[in-house]
Amino acid sequence: MEEKKFFIGGRWMDDSTFKRLMQNKERTPDPMRYKKEAMHYRRAGRSGLKLPEVSLGLWHNFGSTDNFEIMRDMIFTAFDNGVCHFDIANNYGPRGGSAEENFGRILRENFSSYRDEMCISTKAGFGMWKGPYGDGGSKKYLTASLDQSLRRLGLEYVDIFYHHRPAPETPIEETCYALHRLVEQGKALYIGISNYNREQTEAAVAVFRELKTPFILNQVCYNLLDRRIEEDGLKEYAAEQGFGLIVYSPLAQGLLTDKYKQGVPEDSRMRKSFTLKEDRLTPALLAKLEGLRAIAAARGQTLPELALSWVLKDRAVSSVIIGASSSAQILENIKVDPTFTEEELAAIEAICKD
Repeated sequence: MEEKKFFIGGRWMDDSTFKRLMQNKERTPDPMRYKKEAMHYRRAGRSGLKLPEVSLGLWHNFGSTDNFEIMRDMIFTAFDNGVCHFDIANNYGPRGGSAEENFGRILRENFSSYRDEMCISTKAGFGMWKGPYGDGGSKKYLTASLDQSLRRLGLEYVDIFYHHRPAPETPIEETCYALHRLVEQGKALYIGISNYNREQTEAAVAVFRELKTPFILNQVCYNLLDRRIEEDGLKEYAAEQGFGLIVYSPLAQGLLTDKYKQGVPEDSRMRKSFTLKEDRLTPALLAKLEGLRAIAAARGQTLPELALSWVLKDRAVSSVIIGASSSAQILENIKVDPTFTEEELAAIEAICKD
């Protein structure tokens, strides 16, 4: 007998998946979640805060146009496997703010008694509402944005609050003092910055040190194909100064997977995104990816597993943020092994720097 299919939330799913998602409304976290030994934890710089090596980001697939039950299933799957850090931003959606609303609902309905087991972060820095006060790095914007985020999340505080990007029109002293005051007011426990290069980070660190602000993380793009934090010395500076790096886009928006091995699928990010274009798939890049797949296979890994493991090879990296569209994808991406031989690292460099 052919299995029933259901079209819900913009996608087809089989009967077993549908039933599992419906059961999530009454589901509780796995009591063995910390005994599976699948997840390891690292300190965020020299702070006392520990993060899972793999964190879950809610940039995509948690917005107002996505399937809520699949979102809930992904949060359960992550948490049940030791992923206790969830990373959001005020503008994540689409519709800006909807990822925070959806995650807040999941917290309220399923995880209200587990809040103290979770590290929850959000950010502000990109455009969020109309007018001169809905963007940037001013004290007014950052204060208002975090207040709005806390309402959407249904929380009294977040564990980490980031300034999402540098704001050249705002003095760095104002931005850093605004973040410092939010900690003093109890709205955030720790402070982070994101997308700051080394020079910008040095300026922020100087102010944070003077204010004694609990600055612990810089959230940056880093992967086998994007080495900017190595080139400008930010990775080395983080290790010297004692703050951590938390990495987003470790799979280069899907390039470091098998998604584009046979061309560009119609439902891929490359077809939909303004940040990833088809002209990236040059013969030279495709050759690099094949070389990396060969190294991954020799290690008993897939290309995504290799890419995630490679990012975590340095202790300066406190965690790597993955995105996901399904629980199966989360389970695939937590399979990391950040130990490499010198020969493997040399072979990877030879391919990537070619």
